[in-house]
Amino acid sequence: MTQGCRLNQSETAVIERQFNTDEFIITDDADTADVVVVNTCTVTENGDADTRKLVRQLATKNKAVKVALIGCQAQILKEALLDLPNVTWVVGNAEKFNLAAIVGDASATEPQVIVPKIERDSFTVNEVAIDRKHTRANLKIQDGCDFFCAFCVIPFARGPARSRQFNDILDEAQLLVAAGYQEVVITGVNIGTYFDSGKTFLDVIDALDGIEGLKRIRISSIEPTTIPDDLLDRMADPHSKVCRHLHIPLQAGTDPILKAMNRKYTLAEFDAFITKARHHVPGICIGTDVIVGFPGETNDLFEAAEAYIRDAEIDYVHVFSYSERRFARSKRMEGQVSAADKAKRSAALRSVSSRKKRLFLNSLSHHPIEVLSETQKYGYWTGLTDNYARIYFEGPSAKNQFHFVIPQEIYRDGLLSSMM
Repeated sequence: MTQGCRLNQSETAVIERQFNTDEFIITDDADTADVVVVNTCTVTENGDADTRKLVRQLATKNKAVKVALIGCQAQILKEALLDLPNVTWVVGNAEKFNLAAIVGDASATEPQVIVPKIERDSFTVNEVAIDRKHTRANLKIQDGCDFFCAFCVIPFARGPARSRQFNDILDEAQLLVAAGYQEVVITGVNIGTYFDSGKTFLDVIDALDGIEGLKRIRISSIEPTTIPDDLLDRMADPHSKVCRHLHIPLQAGTDPILKAMNRKYTLAEFDAFITKARHHVPGICIGTDVIVGFPGETNDLFEAAEAYIRDAEIDYVHVFSYSERRFARSKRMEGQVSAADKAKRSAALRSVSSRKKRLFLNSLSHHPIEVLSETQKYGYWTGLTDNYARIYFEGPSAKNQFHFVIPQEIYRDGLLSSMM
């Protein structure tokens, strides 16, 4: 089971393949499994609460199950997770790729907490992240972060910034294409900081662009100060495989809160970049993350942030309510915001995001666009365009096929379309 981000999804796919031996039988039925593995998230208190709830549900339905909690929450909370029912292994990020050996060790008779320090070393991945549940492959290129934003626990959970060896990335990409994937999503904690043996993030993009059989390169969340301007040239090039989609975390819509968060840019700098991206790349979709209720966010500051987001060239917003995180400096800051105000502000920004997304979707209506089919849902085939619009369409298709469609009208979270 995977909680949290695309990086966790990628790593779960690798770990699952390590269990694909004669010693284990992989099942999706947690009610009958002997062992359930949960790749945890600790970005917010909701992530921690979701894990507690999930473990209790597992133990209630399957009293004999042994639970392995791995990843970010294991790295931070460690021994405390053993208090949850049926938790037998707590394994941090440095050791979770050895989980199959840990679980298979018959000599271990007591619950284990295995959470060593994470070192700053380049790394390789010893399995291909073939995810049997998804059409798009997550390709991990980087891990860890050195930015230490005031609200964030990730540098403590994931460790220092480090990059995957360049050739190892390309080897996996080739194997993913050979396995049938046509789109890869570049994942990591702070992917724009990638650097290995003189190779940069843009070198990774260019190398992937040259792989025969790979049709799309999608970039997951990327910090605004790490995006090379030349990336926009790749997106604007009709012959490039780079998708016209950027998810750039803003986190706050005013300079005082950005400064308090220890973000690396001003609001004007962020706005200048997204304006340039919009004008340089026709049809680009730009999304962002915003945290509401950060300490010191007054009503006036929130209203200024809401006004900026409403007018900015942003197509959708993922809204998060601020929550205190262990080790994060914001925990000690004055001006904590009430839960009621956080909820009110979250609702207001989600309403803004909904309107902006509808404007983006309407801009695509009645124009031919290409979609990669993923699955069937609500009686339609569904998939994404390169610029991150969800498409629903009827007609003959199969998973992982490209089709040209003409969007007709907004439907649920996307566009109902007809095949050409």
